[in-house]
Amino acid sequence: MVTNGRPEATPSAGPVRQPTVGDLMRPATMTVELRAHLAAAAYLMSMSGDSALVVTTDGSPRAPLGVITDWDITQAVARGEDLEAVRISDLLPRQTVTVRPGTSVDEATRLMLEMGLHHLVVASDPGVVGIVDTMDMCRALIGSAQP
Repeated sequence: MVTNGRPEATPSAGPVRQPTVGDLMRPATMTVELRAHLAAAAYLMSMSGDSALVVTTDGSPRAPLGVITDWDITQAVARGEDLEAVRISDLLPRQTVTVRPGTSVDEATRLMLEMGLHHLVVASDPGVVGIVDTMDMCRALIGSAQP
C-alpha cells in the first residue's frame, strides 16, 4: 500500500528464530563405555544404524567422554588390529567437545570446522542429551537459506 507517496511498511512477525543444536540433535540412544572393545562398538553401531556412538562414564548421569565413529573402527581394521582387543579408551581424543542444546547452528558449525569434527555431543545438566553430525548441520544451514 502507498501512503503520501511512500510505501507503507508491512508489519513483521518479529525476529526470525535461528535454529539451535537442540532442534537438530538425535538422542544418543546408543552409548558405549570407555572399557568396551571396538567389536562391541561396531555391533552397537550396526544395530542402531548410527555412524557414531557417544562414549560415556558408567552410571547416571552419563557424562560424555568422547565419540567413537565408524571411521575409527575402519582404521583399526585397516591396521590389522584385533577389534576384541582394542579398547575404546585406546582411541579417544584427548579432549571432549560438547555443546549445549541452545547453541546456534552457526556457532556449532564453526566449532566443527575449526576442530575438524564430524560429530558433536550435545550435553546439558546432568549429562548427554544427544548428538549432531555434519549432515544435520548442512540440512539446517541449507534449509535456513531458503525462503
